[in-house]
Amino acid sequence: MEPERRTKAGATALVVLVLCALAVYGLDQLSKFLVVSNLTEGETVPVLGDVLQWHFVRNPGAAFSLASGMTWIFTILAAGVITFIIWFARRIRSVAWGLVFGLLLGGVLGNLTDRLLREPSFGLGHVVDFISTPWLIPAIYNVADMAIVSSMVLFMILTIRGIGLDGSREPKRSAAGDESSSDAVEAADGEPGAAPGGVAPVVRGA
Repeated sequence: MEPERRTKAGATALVVLVLCALAVYGLDQLSKFLVVSNLTEGETVPVLGDVLQWHFVRNPGAAFSLASGMTWIFTILAAGVITFIIWFARRIRSVAWGLVFGLLLGGVLGNLTDRLLREPSFGLGHVVDFISTPWLIPAIYNVADMAIVSSMVLFMILTIRGIGLDGSREPKRSAAGDESSSDAVEAADGEPGAAPGGVAPVVRGA
């Protein structure tokens, strides 16, 4: 990739990352504000019967109400993830990878804000969870959790497809090997005096 195109691609990916992170963070915090303002803790409100419900709980653990009682550890880990993304963002040249890190950054920031600013204390705040889909998963979660999981799914898809941070796709080794073998055969067939298939001709008599 040419330096100019590389710089432009990097700028585009960075814009996508930032906008995605801001959108996720804003939606997460707005939804939590509305839940805290309008629902009582422990209250359940059916939205689509048993398919989708609002169920307001405060979670001291990780995403999907896991590992309660380890709030400080998750606070430190979240701060580390955010620092890494900010440092790593300059290497991204792909819009798809910009989405991956944007979703992750917005989700981690959303839950970290709760841990830093909500009760019971700084760094030990409980995360507001309110989305319940009993038919799909028994845990209660929020917009930030959904963004984090979505980033992991997209990460696996891009990795499996072999798409790099610059948007290029890694060539398949088998295809490259077949191509090399084919080129070698063609080169041998095209040489003057070469027999079909690249076999050296037999000299008859002197």
